[in-house]
Amino acid sequence: QVQLVESGGGLVQAGGSLRLSCAASGSVFSINDMGWYRHAPGKQREFVARISRGGGWTVYADSVKGRFTISRDNAKNTVSLQMNSLKPEDTAVYYCAAFEGRSLAPTWGQGTQVTVSS
Repeated sequence: QVQLVESGGGLVQAGGSLRLSCAASGSVFSINDMGWYRHAPGKQREFVARISRGGGWTVYADSVKGRFTISRDNAKNTVSLQMNSLKPEDTAVYYCAAFEGRSLAPTWGQGTQVTVSS
């Protein structure tokens, strides 16, 4: 099994930046795509970004395109999310996700809180 631990959340003013990181451990050889999702109060968890195993393919939610960048370092078993030009509506708990093998259901981290003040 894979375990995921996120870090890097916090409080930032609108227009600021944060960088989230997620460290994977355990059966990391089974990980294919990795991604980030978020869950804001009163809303359903939503997709943010996803990256392929080799890092050559990425996809973003329209709401973050041009502001957020996902990357991964397979040598360190980490995936990161650089978040720039943050908006109050980006406030949420951000979750790292790892897609193992052919499974459609990802393994989740515990989440990290991001709060953007106006």
